[in-house]
Amino acid sequence: MLENKFKTGLVKDLKKRFPGCMVVHLDPNEIQGIPDLLVLYRDRWAALEGKKTGKASHRPNQDYYVAKMNEMSYASFIYPENKEEILDELERSFTTARPARFSGGE
Repeated sequence: MLENKFKTGLVKDLKKRFPGCMVVHLDPNEIQGIPDLLVLYRDRWAALEGKKTGKASHRPNQDYYVAKMNEMSYASFIYPENKEEILDELERSFTTARPARFSGGE
């Protein structure tokens, strides 16, 4: 399967599984290695780097940005072999309660 075909189907699957979500294609020329997709759902976000297979090579900085963004919220490499597992993780990430955040003002 071609990577673009996989990503097109993935976007459809994301919108079906997370109704009302926004899926934004990020520009790899802006920041080299940044994940392909930003998924915005309710008050949460996730970044996904699509690959045509689990054995596909990673471009420079992709591992760094996926790890960094995963520390902030949720980020992962996704490919046909792990798609359902990642979508399940993403669902758990989107539904896990987070502590309330308070602004610095009084």
